[in-house]
Amino acid sequence: MFVVRPAGPADLETLMELAVLSGRGFTSLPEDEPTLRERLELSARSFAGDLAAPEAWYTIMLDDMADGTVAGVAGVKAGVGLKRPHFSLRVVTLAQSSPTLDLRFDHQALVMVNECAGWSEVGSLFLRPEKRKGGAGRLLAQSRYMLIGIEPERFAEMVLAELRGYFDDDGNCPFWDHVASRFFPLAFDEADMMSASTNGQFILDLAPRHPIYVSLLRQEAREVIGKVHREGEAARVMLEREGFRFQGLVDLFDAGPTVSCHRDDIKTVKEGRRKVVSIRADGEAEGEPALVSTTAIASFRAVQTTVTIDGAKAVISAEAADALKLKDGDPVRVKS
Repeated sequence: MFVVRPAGPADLETLMELAVLSGRGFTSLPEDEPTLRERLELSARSFAGDLAAPEAWYTIMLDDMADGTVAGVAGVKAGVGLKRPHFSLRVVTLAQSSPTLDLRFDHQALVMVNECAGWSEVGSLFLRPEKRKGGAGRLLAQSRYMLIGIEPERFAEMVLAELRGYFDDDGNCPFWDHVASRFFPLAFDEADMMSASTNGQFILDLAPRHPIYVSLLRQEAREVIGKVHREGEAARVMLEREGFRFQGLVDLFDAGPTVSCHRDDIKTVKEGRRKVVSIRADGEAEGEPALVSTTAIASFRAVQTTVTIDGAKAVISAEAADALKLKDGDPVRVKS
């Protein structure tokens, strides 16, 4: 059984390992020990309730109880763009016409914006390749929404997710090579690291201040605007099932898409129901597979297990109850 639980400073070595495995362009998991140490300390304070709600950044780990390993990581940032801008490129249409020639042209252009200030963000979703089976990814992804559903008022009304942009088989990013690198005279990995570990002032200093006409770009760059990295396709599908949609925002460096959804319209947030635990002592509970979580952020845990709903009761197995650290009569949230 897999169980999701809060991450803290003791997870630094494992998080560094996952950051290395995640590869190029995974900005939210930089291979930088001080940055990851700070993130885990921030996560511990967030789960403890020691921060103002918009400043919280929750990091969660997926434990494989069968072998005791950490299978993956994900996160929920309660508020982005509050202490540093959250820059994106917006794909806009610029209409130009000539009455004299009776002609009209619609040009697509990229414009740097800071539209998402104050929004919440779900991200940092990464699983070890050998653990990407048996519903582990879905459990980790949905657990973020179960966390939001516990106390929705601690999160913004709009929630975004940034998906990694396209890289070819040789690890090259066409959008960076032909567009972004013209403004940032750095190696991609250096710019990516600075974006994750600094206040972002270098972006404000160097980023384009005028529209970039898409038709003037090389074909290789045009074709990948809003295109997802091959390892991000499954994440994109899961986000769309929850109600997230692409609204024309892409990443400044790799042109990966940003998708968004109103917090209360996220499927798992909307359909989660509060019940009371009833433990079935004689083995696996009957019923249907469901996502089950605790009801307090400080003690957040979540599993995918078989559940029987009996009125106000959620009947689960002793194994699931142990994973959640719950006993008979404790409250839970259930999403079938």
